Amino acid sequence: MRVEHARMHAKHRGHEAMHAEMVLILIATLVVAQLLLVQWKQRHPRSYNMVTLFQMWVVPLYFTVKLHWWRFLVIWILFSAVTAFVTFRATRKPLVQTTPRLVYKWFLLIYKISYATGIVGYMAVMFTLFGLNLLFKIKPEDAMDFGISLLFYGLYYGVLERDFAEMCADYMASTIGWCSGSTSSASVAGALWERSRRVPTAKRR
Repeated sequence: MRVEHARMHAKHRGHEAMHAEMVLILIATLVVAQLLLVQWKQRHPRSYNMVTLFQMWVVPLYFTVKLHWWRFLVIWILFSAVTAFVTFRATRKPLVQTTPRLVYKWFLLIYKISYATGIVGYMAVMFTLFGLNLLFKIKPEDAMDFGISLLFYGLYYGVLERDFAEMCADYMASTIGWCSGSTSSASVAGALWERSRRVPTAKRR
């Protein structure tokens, strides 16, 4: 055993320096990449948001198909189909009067569902950590998987719908010529929805 230990040390002699260099290169790469991402976001926020949104939307599809997560795939397809239709309506020129209401209602619904899903997932994880799952004769592995899955669904679709909602609000605001640097996308979307409600009422009067 001593001979084998000595041979192993002799074989891997000098690897400590190589490992240290690899760690330094990794840290430097992360720092430089973070600086580049920050500069990109500050100088070209529109392209940054579009690229990151596209990656966050499409990249999970590869792992879903590879790992056979069919439940996630079905939900992703349904969400993508409806969101693509809503986004298509929001980017049309001229803007249809009912489009702001459609955009607002759809993303508000997704927000509420994502929020509730995340809360339920967090509660399931906490109940599992405190052992309350044993009262219902549920295995800790099953309870933790259930909670983490709900947390993931809530966070993923919550962030995704927020980015899509901001993009649609920006498109609609630019279509009607209402652009202000101090106005948030959420307030723009709310104002557009209120406007779409008042127009049919005024016509009926």
